[in-house]
Amino acid sequence: MLEHRFNGPPFTIGIEEELMLLDADRLDLANEIEAVLDAVPAQLEGQVKPELMQSVLEVATTPCEDVRSAGEQLRVLRHSVAEIAERRGLLVAAAGTHPFALWEDQKIVERPRYRELIDELGWVAHQELIFGTHVHVAIEGPDKAIYVADGIRRYLPLLLALSANSPFWRGELTGMMSSRTPIFRAFPRVGIPPHYGTWEIYSHRVEQMMRGGAIDDYTFLWWDVRPHPRFGTVETRIFDQQTSLEHTVGLAALTIALAHRMSRLYDEEKPLVEHLTELIDDNKVRAALGGMSARLIDFWRGEQVPAEQMARGLLDELADDAAELGCAAELALVDELLEGRTGASRQVAFWQHHDEDLTGLVREIAADSRP
Repeated sequence: MLEHRFNGPPFTIGIEEELMLLDADRLDLANEIEAVLDAVPAQLEGQVKPELMQSVLEVATTPCEDVRSAGEQLRVLRHSVAEIAERRGLLVAAAGTHPFALWEDQKIVERPRYRELIDELGWVAHQELIFGTHVHVAIEGPDKAIYVADGIRRYLPLLLALSANSPFWRGELTGMMSSRTPIFRAFPRVGIPPHYGTWEIYSHRVEQMMRGGAIDDYTFLWWDVRPHPRFGTVETRIFDQQTSLEHTVGLAALTIALAHRMSRLYDEEKPLVEHLTELIDDNKVRAALGGMSARLIDFWRGEQVPAEQMARGLLDELADDAAELGCAAELALVDELLEGRTGASRQVAFWQHHDEDLTGLVREIAADSRP
């Protein structure tokens, strides 16, 4: 079986954010990641990284003992890269997509993994001009990690609805709250993962793909939630990148509280229901289209309910878990995403109230992204 590091301590947390690099005058994306990386101070080495395209940078916390510490690290990271960018005539901004940028204008980072990805996927990879947030939660024990990932799986559409922050693509209002979702859908091995059940089954399936030459290792499985054996975490990857740092922190608190709940159910030997992939995926499409205005299928009741109602119910259910983890205040930040106040809803409202000014919208996003 695959090697792993699911050996604790449990419920440490790490957060990764994918951010845009902008030309400060034109507000379009700027292919300037190498200039920014060259200026990163030594104390942040390894926490500011390139991504597939030269107009994208990633900031990543170290493993943190709680959500508050992770949020403080993110604040320092966002502030630091914003200062570095501004000294070079650039801005840093955060959202799920850039409202009017074109993928044809983006250059690929000169790193072997990214060049190989372009060689393999071509046009599919070239179009991946999107930005997401990933939350890692440490879990103790490989079978428990699989249980937690399987448990989070059915909540993925609701997490997407809460995080929706990409209503524009190539200068057009798409009619979707998360246009990032269908763009990434073109990649292989993405979306709603299989229900694996046990570490043995997961290992066997990953090894089969490796033997067949489909993937080099498990990191080429880009599921919306996945075990990360090398880090000893369950990584939730469904989120559109948030403009507001506070919204990232709130969604991270929701993720760790949900992982804590699933971990407790594992300890209580509660069996997990394997919900149909096609039903979860149907919910995901609904969430991408409507965000928090969507109606999602409640698997227990067998009917559609408003995403808003589902979100409030989940927040109530997780209150005790958040309290035990010491992140009740951070979980409360998710309330700011309810009642039509997701990032996508805010973008559309600004655009409508400012004569459909997309350049002004990007300027507003950049201002709101700076902590």
